[in-house]
This record gives sequence, C-alpha cells and structure tokens, in this order.
Amino acid sequence: MSQRLNRRVRLLSGAAFGAAAFVAVGAAQAQTATPAAQADQAPTEVGEIVVTGIRRSIEASISAKANNTSIVEVISAEDIGKLPDVSIAESLARLPGVTMQRLDGRSQQISIRGLGPDFTTALLNGRELVTTGDNRGVEFDQFPSELLGSVVVYKTPDAALLGQGLAGSVDLRTVRPLAYGRQAIALNYRHEWNDIGALNSGTTDSGDRYTVSYIDQFMDGTLGVALGYAHMSSPYQSERFNAWGYPTYSDGNLLTGGVKPYVMSSELERDGYMGVLEWRPNDRIHSTIDAFYSEFKNTQVLRGIEFPLAWGGSSGTCPGAAAVCRPAPSLRSGYTVEDGLIVAGTWDNIKGVVRNDLNKRDSNITALGWNTEFVANDDWTLGLDLSYSKVERNDIILETNAGTGRNINGALDTLGFELTDDGVTRFNSRLDYADASLIRITSAQGWGSDVIPGGQVGYMNTPSIEDELKAARITAKRTLNQSPFSSIDFGLNYSERNKSFVNDQYYIGVPGGGDLFVPSEYLLAPTDLGYLGISQVLSYDALGVVNSGLLSRVRNPNADVAAGNWEVTEKVSTAYIRANIDHELFGMPLTGNVGMQFVYTDQSSSGFSARQVGPGVAETIAVNGGAEYLEILPSSNFILEVGDDLFARFAVSRTLARPRMDDMRASRNYSYNTSLAQSTDINRSPWGGGGGNPELRPYIADVADLSFEKYFANRRGYVSLAGFYKHLETYVYNRNQIFDFSGYPIGVISPTNPEPALRQGLVGAPDNGDGGWIKGLEFSVSAPFDIFLPALEGFGGVFSASATDSEVQPDPTQAPTTLPGLSETVVNGTLYYERYGFQARVSGRYRSDFLGEVAGFGNGRTLRSVAAETVVDAQIGYEFQSGPLEGLSILAQVNNLTDEPFKTFENGDERRTIDYQSYGRTFAVGMNYRF
Repeated sequence: MSQRLNRRVRLLSGAAFGAAAFVAVGAAQAQTATPAAQADQAPTEVGEIVVTGIRRSIEASISAKANNTSIVEVISAEDIGKLPDVSIAESLARLPGVTMQRLDGRSQQISIRGLGPDFTTALLNGRELVTTGDNRGVEFDQFPSELLGSVVVYKTPDAALLGQGLAGSVDLRTVRPLAYGRQAIALNYRHEWNDIGALNSGTTDSGDRYTVSYIDQFMDGTLGVALGYAHMSSPYQSERFNAWGYPTYSDGNLLTGGVKPYVMSSELERDGYMGVLEWRPNDRIHSTIDAFYSEFKNTQVLRGIEFPLAWGGSSGTCPGAAAVCRPAPSLRSGYTVEDGLIVAGTWDNIKGVVRNDLNKRDSNITALGWNTEFVANDDWTLGLDLSYSKVERNDIILETNAGTGRNINGALDTLGFELTDDGVTRFNSRLDYADASLIRITSAQGWGSDVIPGGQVGYMNTPSIEDELKAARITAKRTLNQSPFSSIDFGLNYSERNKSFVNDQYYIGVPGGGDLFVPSEYLLAPTDLGYLGISQVLSYDALGVVNSGLLSRVRNPNADVAAGNWEVTEKVSTAYIRANIDHELFGMPLTGNVGMQFVYTDQSSSGFSARQVGPGVAETIAVNGGAEYLEILPSSNFILEVGDDLFARFAVSRTLARPRMDDMRASRNYSYNTSLAQSTDINRSPWGGGGGNPELRPYIADVADLSFEKYFANRRGYVSLAGFYKHLETYVYNRNQIFDFSGYPIGVISPTNPEPALRQGLVGAPDNGDGGWIKGLEFSVSAPFDIFLPALEGFGGVFSASATDSEVQPDPTQAPTTLPGLSETVVNGTLYYERYGFQARVSGRYRSDFLGEVAGFGNGRTLRSVAAETVVDAQIGYEFQSGPLEGLSILAQVNNLTDEPFKTFENGDERRTIDYQSYGRTFAVGMNYRF
C-alpha cells in the first residue's frame, strides 16, 4: 500500500474513531442515560408520509432531511405520480449546493458542490446505475419524474452507502406500496408547446405526456404492488449561433474566424415502466422486487449555413482565374472596431455551406433488483440484494453539405456583417440560399478530399454504447443493547461493470463525383434564418436522401477513428462496517454513525492502437491494460441535538470518484518518424502519440462538513447553515508520459527504415496529478409565512444560496485548473401559495459563470466557459376538494419564463461568443386525477 494511502487513512480513521471514543467518554460521565430517539438508519420512505400538495411535499422533504443521519437534501412527490417539476434535474437544481446545466434547452446534468457530473453517482433504490452517456455522468431525463416517489441527495456518505461519489450521490426512489399503506390510482396528462414555434419543416412545436400509476395492498396488507407507466413526447426548439473562434487580423484587432448558425427542432420521446412487488408475511421476512425500463428517443433536426470567414482560405491554383482559383475571403477596408474587436464590415469571396443535419439517439435502460431481509432473532438481521442494469444506445449524427458548386466552382457571396450586443453576428447577403436551382448537395469547400475525391458532401457518425452492471450484496445487522452504539452493520458487495464504445464513422459522397440537385420528393419548405439576417436556406430530408442510395457512404479509415473504439471493465469488491450511534453526550441526544469501507478494484480495458501510414490508410494493433488497487474509506456522521429541534451535524470522510471511462481506455493514436530512428533522446524519440490510460487511479478527497439546522413550526420550516472543505489528494489531468512501444510494427527493416534506437516515446494521456481544495458555504431556509402573520396562511417560500471556491493544481509547474461545473455563486428561490385548493408557485435559479461540457467538433467533448444565467419557472393550479370532481386537479406551467439564453465564450471575454442559443418558453397545461 502506498505511503499516501496509509497516512491519510490513519489520520481519518483516527479522527473518526477518536470521535467515537469521545462519545464513550460522554457516556461514562453521564449520571443516567436516557436513550435518544432512534434516527432512521434505513433509507427514508416517502410513502410513510401522505403528500398531497406543495406544502405537504415541502414538509415531507424537511422531515426526511431532519431524520437522516447524513447531510442530505430531499425532494418528495406532491402526490403519487407528481414530483414538483417537469424533470428530475430541474427539481434537483433547486436544492442547496446543487446546480444544473442546460443541454439543448433541457435540464439534464447536475453538479454538486462545485464538482461536475463525472463526480456524482446516481442510484436507483440505493443501487448504482449504468449511464446512457459516454461516461459516468447520468442524464436524468432518462428517468420519468412521474414514476418516482422521492429523490435523496447525499452530501456526506456513510459506510453502508455503496457507489458513493466524490461530490455526492443522488438516490432516485420509487414508492414502496406497503409503506404507502392504501390503494391509489392516479392519472396525469399534460399538453405542452413552445412559443418560439416549429423552426424546421416537418417538425412540431407541441407534445403530450401522460402517466398511469397504481398502488394497492393484498393478503391482509402483507403483499403490495405498485405499477406505473409514463409517456412523453416533448418538442423543444432553439435558435443557435456558433462561432469558430476569433483570430487576430493583420491590424492586430480580433475578428470572427467563421460561423456555423442553425435553427434546431427536436422531439424527445420516452416511455417508462415501473413495477414494485413487496411481500412482508410477518415481522421477520421482508422481500421486494422492483423493475424499471425506459425507452428513450431523441431526434434533432438542424438546418442552417456555415460561413468560413477569416479562417476560410483559398483553393485551387491561386492567384489565378476563377476557373482555377477560389480566392480566400477578404475583408473590405472601412470596417468598424470597438475595443480591439472588429464588429461590423463587409466580406468578399465568401463560399457558404448550407447545412441540413440530423442527430438521433435511441436508447433503453433496464434496471432490476431484488432485496430480501430476514430477522433471524432479536439480535441479528440478515439481508441479500441482487441487481442488474443495462443500457443500449445507438446514435446517428448526420451532416450534409450543399452550396453553389464543388470547391472552386460556383458563385461566391458578399456578406455585410454586424455583431449584436449578445455577440451574435448578423449578415446580409446577395445570394438566394433557398434556390433549389442554385444550391445543390456538394462539397462547397472541398473538405475530406483525402478520402472522397473532390471532397465529401457530408459525414455520418454512428456510435453505439453498451453498459452493463451486475451486483450482489449480503448484509448483517447486530442489534446492541448498550450505549453508545445501538447497532452495527456489516456488508459485502460485489459488482461487475462493462462499458463499450463502438466508433463507426462514414464519409458521404456523390457516386461518381460531381453534384446532386436535391430530388423534389426530398425537398421541404425553406428554413427561415431571420434571426441571423439570412432570409431562408434550402431544406431537405437529409436522412431520406442518404438512405435512398443517391449518396454513397465510405467508412472513415483514419487512425483516430479506429482508436476511438474501447471497452472498460470494472470488478469492484466492497466490504464495510458501520456502527450506529444512539446516545446522550453531556445530556444532549447524539445520533449518527462511524464506519469504514474497504474497496478493492480490478479494472481493465481493451481497444486499438492506430497510426496513420498514408492518406486514408491506418495501421492498427489490439491492445489492453489495467490495474488493481485497494482504497480504505473511513467515514463518520455525528448529529447532536443542542436544543429543541436545533441540530449540529459534523461529518468527516474519505471519498473517491473513479475516472472517466474514456480516460481509462487502452486505445491510443501513435506515430512513428523514421527520420528520428537513431535518436537516443526521449524528447526526440521517433515514437509519439496520445490516448487513454487503463492504469489510471481514482480521484481521492478527504472531506469535512459542518452544518447547523434549526427546525420550527412543527417541522414545517427550517433554516440551515453549512460549510464544507474537500481536500483533493489527486486530480486527473493530461500530461506527457513515457510509454513502451515494444512490439509495435514499423514496417520492413531496411537501410532506409532501420530498427529504432529507442522503443520508448512520449504520449499525451490522463494521469493522476497533485490535487488541491474545494470549499464552500451553503445557506437555506424554508418557511410558511403564517408563522410571521396568520393572515399569510398558505403563503411560503424556500430560499438557498451557496458560495464555492477552489484551487486545484494537478501540475505544479502550471497555473491552477478550473473545475468543470463549478459556479462560485448559486442562488435559488421559490415563492408559493396553496390554500382552498388553489396552488401557485414561481421559482428562479441563478448560477454564475462556469466551465461547462458541450459537444464540439465531431460531437466530441469540449469544455467551454458558460455565461451566468437566471432561469425562472412558474406554475398555477387548482384541486377540487369536494363534489363530483373531487380528486381532480388542473394546472398550467411555464418553463424558462424570461427566455434566458445559453451562452459560451472564450478567453474570459464575453464579447467573444462561441455559442448563443435561445430556446423560447415552454408552456404546459394539464390535469391530474386520483381515485
């Protein structure tokens, strides 16, 4: 075991068990010990509380937060089939210390306490889940919120919490029918639309979602059943501007290198199924089987135009006549400059590329679990838990190009341009880009000519992912009849996870070369780009044209594509022990736990190393690698009731987050330079490359949390102040490393291709570097306003604010790195009214600038600075509480009430906009009926 692990574990173990010893000292000094109320050590069941509205949902969440032995945040359903928000991610984003990133206008991924999605673990009923994304970050819109009873966010772990994340763990919980305790049948329906309209031909701006839920108990209340089905067809739109970047012009000012604006119309379709069978024939046996299945389809239609500007370049024999030369774009004199940025002017020699693109994702997730608990006697309780989950995902990412002619052929345009205050460039042009006799499918810029003679007319990326996780857990609980510990939990868990990524990519060309005028059967109404200043562009059914056989597909033979395939396997064995505290310390009730996890990991990866040996020719070899390691993770949680409903919580723990799976891949690109074959200097080695690192170790952090919570008004409200400090022992970053290329082919040995003096070289790959720290403060308050003034009965509010800072420096020779997902300031607020059946709520959430993960070139992962944003949502409704309509409620909602845009920028200058996306407002009206 390494010195760092031994030292840290000794320190944390000493802290945890030293605190436990202090508890024992308190016991010795106590004259008489009155047992404190036992905190619920099991996961809080939302079904234990009947929730029927906004206020009851808040009260249930407050109760669950107060009773948990960890520092948690809780969301509870207003009623069966009714979480407070449209999506889980939106609900999570309202919690203290939790933020959400919008992707294509949808709330999808979250960050907890300044750490991005890769550091958060998602659980379903306490079991770790597979993910539809390329890595570990969960895309929460895969899970219908209507089928969940509650969501618990663990900010501090305990030893029995498996799959804990370095940032936190999000446990999605379905209802338990026996705990719910009564029959319920619920029907929900909503119709939604977007006020920005259907921006693309053949798309819609309205959709529907409906849910059926059923809960019942049989056999004298010993057998419970819960069933649910949720369907969603949800359209969303966006006007999006994208800039290539901002190079320096010859006069020293910055200008736009190129633009790629679109309008996007999308439809998300999801069908989710949930089933729970719970059996408790007596007080000694309790068995539960739960199943979840979701089919998820997301189709995005994107149409727009790409203008190469300062980075456009020339083609052909230049300078020369138009027949042999396409001149580079030229900026006319007389342009306007503001603070070193060219903001208006005119471009000549512009060759635009009309884009008709399609992104399509089909995925499904299956999650099965069986848990049985057996009370052997008054002292021992035994448990067995088996689970299985699997994801299958297939994508189509299609780009098609059109223009006035192939490469040097075709008309050029003159564009006037002006940058708006938002950083979006507006144009005026003299060509009609919607003219089907002028615009044809072609390679307007000659891109991809190394594979397709004359250039590609499009590109198709069809990656697929399969992620499978199997787990088995045995547990035992020993009840103690002495202070300070009420019981001790033991457990052993084994999980095996396998995730594979298949990287299929194709160039698209016109058979025989030349151009293709779009056949009339595939032509659609032109697409309006008025927000950009371009009136219309040619529109057609891109996938239909490709599938018709009019275009050819040629597999991309290049090395980077071959090296993009990988498979990662993790076999994790976890043993734990947790001692649960129920005691009095100096006359004050003390609860909590101390414990330790022993996590042994055997990880491996297989893939391909590939090098480019010529245009369109790659050489590949199969590779694999892996590592084994043991991490010991002590943890402790202490809750001291220092006054009436006033609690001080203190927690210390050691946590880990396994690296991104694509960082753990064995695959890599490599190169070999024959001219350096005789070099013995590693810095001038003939070998080089870049890729993953299958020997990568996890992120490790030692964490301390302190929280003060005051509950009031019979726990209808609370106020909390919390602080945390995370010491990151190691952080993964990319650096050059020495790699052994022994056995890698170099071709036939000859005088011109001798055996190299070195078989080692430098490759860029992820590695474990130094760490740093993250610290933060969180304040939250939830209160019904009638405690201040009885006339305000029914009114209430929830408010939270957090401030987070970090300094992480994996490479001591470089400046500290910015953590993805960290906003230094986050503020959430909700005002609500609920009385006499009426409900109204308005919510707002603000987050400051952060580094976000977006899709870049080739749909690859790109980190960009995201501008601060404030998103406001509102809802009104009415529930009939008597008469023939009793049980019926109606509602109206609006999301993104202020039409807040999503914006990214470069180099800390918000004028240098890279992405600007406007989503419009989404409205919904609906009804809920509960029998």
